[in-house]
Amino acid sequence: MKYISTRSPAAEQTPRGFSDILLEGLAPDGGLYLPTHYPVIGKATLAQWRNLPYADLAFEILSLFIDDIPADDLRAIARKTYTREVFGTDAIVPLKTLQPGLHLEALSNGPTLAFKDMAMQLLGNLFEYELGRRGETLNILGATSGDTGSAAEYAMRGKKGVNVFMLSPLGRMSPFQQAQMFSLQDANIHNLAVEGVFDDCQDIVKAVSNDLAFKRQHKIGTVNSINWARLLAQVVYYFAGYFQATKGEGERVTFAVPSGNFGNICAGHVARMMGLPIKRLVLATNENRVLDEFFRTGTYRPRASAETYETSSPSMDISKASNFERFVFDLLGRDGAVTHDLFKTQLEQHGHFTLAPGQFERIAAYGFQSGHSTHADRLATIRDTFARFGTMIDTHTADGLKVAHDFAEADVPMIVLETALPVKFADTIVEALGREPDRPAALVGIEQLPKRFEAMPADAERIKRFIAEHA
Repeated sequence: MKYISTRSPAAEQTPRGFSDILLEGLAPDGGLYLPTHYPVIGKATLAQWRNLPYADLAFEILSLFIDDIPADDLRAIARKTYTREVFGTDAIVPLKTLQPGLHLEALSNGPTLAFKDMAMQLLGNLFEYELGRRGETLNILGATSGDTGSAAEYAMRGKKGVNVFMLSPLGRMSPFQQAQMFSLQDANIHNLAVEGVFDDCQDIVKAVSNDLAFKRQHKIGTVNSINWARLLAQVVYYFAGYFQATKGEGERVTFAVPSGNFGNICAGHVARMMGLPIKRLVLATNENRVLDEFFRTGTYRPRASAETYETSSPSMDISKASNFERFVFDLLGRDGAVTHDLFKTQLEQHGHFTLAPGQFERIAAYGFQSGHSTHADRLATIRDTFARFGTMIDTHTADGLKVAHDFAEADVPMIVLETALPVKFADTIVEALGREPDRPAALVGIEQLPKRFEAMPADAERIKRFIAEHA
């Protein structure tokens, strides 16, 4: 399997191997990597996979996209990653049925209590394996609105040959999220709190990645969902959720996915393209409705920092969805020249783009629907879910569940992807339920631990100087 950029015309593409793009992240032309094609899974293979342990299912899916790591090594990496010891359960992503036809898929049993662990734990082991194989080092540069940062840092702490430089918006994460990241004292972890919003952090990561000379000199890689390996890991839990919610051949399901950066739901798009019987992919946003607006109108208009709302589901306080380009590339028939014009030329010159009518009409064939949720909706959904089902959910999962109710169909199971445990957003849980959420014993008092971070202006050159000094 080889990989191409979303921004190069077909005649100018230089297909790359998986291990190369694993360490590189963003393509040299500023595009995102995608496989040259999606392997299609037939009914017989789906039936064979149905009862596999999660780690072995992961291996089967990963091996379709990774052919430059020996199969035995890849299987060992998958089995090392997806264990009861790391994720607390043999099922790894157990399904909880709220009522007939409505399920929550638990993705937050990892070390940082968020779904980002599902991919980041694998990424950490892949990085360590590949860097060891090459005898190289890597400086990881990332941006987080809350959960990616802690998941990356817990996955990379102590890893040989890896340094992490994680950008986060100063004062914009929950106290628990901040504490998870800033309390780490490992020498290879560097937290940079940027004066701005998540999109400013993400813009800096892209600016540094687009400085090819600096990127090569300092061996810059990324763990954000622009890294294909991370998105690929997320494809696995769509298959696992489907198998748990269905009994046999021919059944279809719908997934409701809280998504701000389009990575989580883009993995569902890939699973659907592979032939997983997904009827709908329901995208849920919070008050930052850029993606909801696109799927309703065909116009993609990222907002400026000042227009990005600070909400009670802060991990989705995003107005520039970096993974979205992958879906648009597929939507446009994988035309790199047109994708480059939209995401480079049109966005930079006009701040938005609008699909032509014929292009917009194609969206229906990909199964996407969208909706949004507000703070009042979140409170109501958290209260209702706790009262009716005895289940406490976090604010982002509440966004997904609220929108799922809007699109429920009696004859199609609805699987809502859980994104984090409630303890990460305790203030809103207290507001909704009048009680503190439970937290694991190991994390009691984490907010009081000493914190290690650097406050920085939203300036790519300052960030580059810091990296050069600490790499």
